[in-house]
Amino acid sequence: MPTPSSSLATLRPELGASLMLFDLAMSQKGFIAPKVMPVIEVDKQSGPFGKIKIEQLLQTRNTTRTSRGGYSRQDWEFGTANYATTEYGAEEKVDDRDKNLYGSYFVAEQLAASRARDAVLRNYEIRSANAIYNPAVWTGANLTAALAAAWSNFAASTPIADVSAGKKKLYDNSGLQANTLIINYHEYLNLQQNADLISRIKYSGLQDPNTEKITVSAMAQAFGIEEVVIAGAQYNSANEGQAASLAAVWSDSYAMLAYVARTDDIQEPCLARTFHWGGDGSTVGGSMESYRDEPVRADIIRCRHDVQEYIINPLAGFLFSNVT
Repeated sequence: MPTPSSSLATLRPELGASLMLFDLAMSQKGFIAPKVMPVIEVDKQSGPFGKIKIEQLLQTRNTTRTSRGGYSRQDWEFGTANYATTEYGAEEKVDDRDKNLYGSYFVAEQLAASRARDAVLRNYEIRSANAIYNPAVWTGANLTAALAAAWSNFAASTPIADVSAGKKKLYDNSGLQANTLIINYHEYLNLQQNADLISRIKYSGLQDPNTEKITVSAMAQAFGIEEVVIAGAQYNSANEGQAASLAAVWSDSYAMLAYVARTDDIQEPCLARTFHWGGDGSTVGGSMESYRDEPVRADIIRCRHDVQEYIINPLAGFLFSNVT
């Protein structure tokens, strides 16, 4: 029996807009994926892309020009890699009978859209966390270190020295100066009470060192980096039907010091990117659609996007373990 194609679905941008702007919605839920894996728009679902090699970026050459002579020219050597985006999506049913519970059909649609969108974006966050907090990628003393004293040991740990050592390793590996420290909310609370960090903030005059007043900007100044990014997202790790067991999407065990891209130039050396293909109607924050499922007397609200999370350059990151 023939079935309707997905082309019968109706795009519903007003449902996406009603859920707040993408960045704001992500931030309020503690999602950081698009911040630490900035989005690159691609015009094909898959294909090759060029990466300038570190040795090419830092290669010296003779720049002296003689009278009537030409200037030094050099071609870049590119490393090649391939991306391939995958479509992810979730649907929610707005049953005809259930609409009456809300008194407003649009309210019912909004609630369904919110649930579908949350499912898509939370999974995007989980995939990004798994890609960046990955000890199988960051191996060896040049790329990772287990802290001698966890930052949850408020009196004995030395986060300032730890981050400083990580910055030196990253710089020696890549020629890049780390601009971002990625931690989760538990680790942020621990650092607020860390004697080493409080002492640096207190004696440098950066900010009132009272625990509740130590902000991410003060931490960033103390560490000598541009930004501390706090991941706050959680997920239910229990099986369906069991009591909820909340867990942090970004593990308490790790923290990542990195150079995060500040431009949309694919050739900018950086830790990671999100490739997004919009050729099939996707938007990175989730395209909202609806269609009718008459056999069950319901309208179906769908959220979907077409992305790939990609580690561009492991040398642009340094992974700390035993953080908590």
